[in-house]
Amino acid sequence: MGHQHRYRRAFKVSRHRLVVWHGAYPLYLEDAREAFGDEYGLTYEGYLDNQYYAPIVDMQIQYKFPLRYGVKARIDITYRPTEAAKIVFDYEIRDKETNLLYCKARTIQVFMDMDYNLVLFNPEFFENWKAKWQQ
Repeated sequence: MGHQHRYRRAFKVSRHRLVVWHGAYPLYLEDAREAFGDEYGLTYEGYLDNQYYAPIVDMQIQYKFPLRYGVKARIDITYRPTEAAKIVFDYEIRDKETNLLYCKARTIQVFMDMDYNLVLFNPEFFENWKAKWQQ
């Protein structure tokens, strides 16, 4: 299951030579996660409605080619199923026109209850979500 997200946030953070600052990439990934969640019903509000948090505990970013100011990029995000109580997404940031790969990334989120305790088993709402989309 995947989603192709056209990046809508302006390139606000750039350094000399009009190259996007490396610290901006997590914001791009967040935009893609939010767009995926809106499309597939896996939103931050949904976590909270079900009395859970889903913080990112691991983020890996591999920079492949400099992303320059003004480039029309897209972010491909793919949900990776796992049996563990985790939400894993893979990302690719590519040139919208040439398909050039700028960046590959992965995020891992875990579930925490409202007292910030790590949840070791998938919450029922997430099991239901997985069952709906794995058909």
